[in-house]
Amino acid sequence: MSFDGFPPFISAQLHYLLNHFPDKIKVEQVLSGGKSYTGGLDRFTLLIPYCLDHIKWDVIYNAEFPLSPPDIIFGPDDEDFHPLHATGGEGEGDLKSRTRSVLSDWNNKDPTRLLALIQELRDQYMSYQRKRVGEVDDDRLKFEISTILSREGIEMHISSGAEKPEEVKFSVPLMDMNINKMVHACPWRHPQKIYLQVIYPVGRKYASTPSAPRLKLMSTIELRVLFSVDDVKLPPWLDGMCLAEYLPHLEESLEKQVLEAVSLIDIRRRFIEALAPLFGRPLEADPIFCRKATFLESSGSFVFLVHVLISTQFPKQQPALMLQSSQHISPQGVPKQSPLLTDYPWSPRWEASQMAERIYDFLVDESLNFKRFCNESQSQH
Repeated sequence: MSFDGFPPFISAQLHYLLNHFPDKIKVEQVLSGGKSYTGGLDRFTLLIPYCLDHIKWDVIYNAEFPLSPPDIIFGPDDEDFHPLHATGGEGEGDLKSRTRSVLSDWNNKDPTRLLALIQELRDQYMSYQRKRVGEVDDDRLKFEISTILSREGIEMHISSGAEKPEEVKFSVPLMDMNINKMVHACPWRHPQKIYLQVIYPVGRKYASTPSAPRLKLMSTIELRVLFSVDDVKLPPWLDGMCLAEYLPHLEESLEKQVLEAVSLIDIRRRFIEALAPLFGRPLEADPIFCRKATFLESSGSFVFLVHVLISTQFPKQQPALMLQSSQHISPQGVPKQSPLLTDYPWSPRWEASQMAERIYDFLVDESLNFKRFCNESQSQH
């Protein structure tokens, strides 16, 4: 993100926050609040990751008074969140005094100050939500909370409103494994994690059997290039089950699948290497996850690119191929391309060299069809 338009001290603090916050934080609605002052932008909205969603907080500096800390305006659903008013809750006094300390020690020349403030407030917000959830009159929820609170990193959030029933959402981090370290030359800045989102409807006293919670696996977006949680089949939730019983089986299964996903990188790499004797050295290839490779080919005087797109499900799922002409351009200035091609002979049990040969044989004919398509469409314009 560009920080042009901010006074240097705000720009430095915002830059530090975005680069050092443990999760990916976003900035929206950048504005200037001064009527007479022309020193630039001094207020913005932060989208702060919380419980597998975002909370939106408005951060309002006053560029005319740079020595003052910013004001923070919390979301409309959090009007009872008062991070500076001590209420004597367990551990709450410490959190609030730490926040007051961050504000009293405010130094606009210190680029770390905004990060420290947002982290303290987020910790308090987590404590506030946990307290609210603990006050819900639902014995089943109280029991669930008591069985999982010892797990690190759990976040919870209660939502209610006139339009929707009251429900409690948990974010449960899964697996104590460092996925980043498992990937050679890992490009990820943030730790890659998988979470279980668990949503319980707040029960009614007359419900005889508590309904199963809604369960959904979620992960950091970058992880999808290695392992897609959408492809994971969740174990069934049995009647009378609690979360503490459910999680160990899920984690054991996930660990195996993540290890397999990492091992598949080398299988994809060997497949790309097997294409090279037939197609020549790739023009470009994904060296880390081995999900794609591009080759320059020719059929007579017709020169074209072959893009090989490899899914995380390879070799069960065959690669998709796309041809792109280097000589035919659409009226919009885009090179002519074929649709994705997957209708060719394939078996996941073949050796990589046989997979490559079958693709090569298929493209010998397909390139003629593509050349004809390009020439015909060019002549129509």
